[in-house]
Amino acid sequence: MKQNNLKTRSMVLCALFAALTAVCSQIQIALPMVPINLALFAVHIAGALLGAKYGSISLIVYTVLGAVGVPVFAGFTGGLGILFGKTGGYIIGYILAAFLVGFLSKKWGFSFAKLCLSMTVGLLACYLFGTLWFMLVVGSGLITTLGWCVFPFLPGDVIKILLAALVTVKLRKAFVQNGWIND
Repeated sequence: MKQNNLKTRSMVLCALFAALTAVCSQIQIALPMVPINLALFAVHIAGALLGAKYGSISLIVYTVLGAVGVPVFAGFTGGLGILFGKTGGYIIGYILAAFLVGFLSKKWGFSFAKLCLSMTVGLLACYLFGTLWFMLVVGSGLITTLGWCVFPFLPGDVIKILLAALVTVKLRKAFVQNGWIND
């Protein structure tokens, strides 16, 4: 019975983090090519708290909701057009980022510094996938794409990683103590 309770809690947490990602996606600054939003903040925390499996499942739920038209993507958008459009690679990259953050934080540990390192690797994977996708869809070169899609976002992403690691350190203790996640 205890295993079923843990699985149920994990699925509820997946839904909650999908919802948190949707909310964070709406907190944005619109830019011409790619909006700045807080989605990666939620992605990092989902990976670190839920682990590779459930963290990535929460982002798959978020992505599928958006793909079928629920307005969970930045700017209250949704649909396959967004997913297969110029920013779709970053959205799909969230899944990879959550998986890597979950996998690496379990392997390396949950200290603030190690979480920051895990989240940085997750961010780089999201950037790599999203940037290549953007280049393919838009037909732009690497330097131009980096100027549109990566360089303007780096200062904010550093802040998101620092805050996500801090929040994770604080929340993880409560999650483990209450039996919401395994240690």
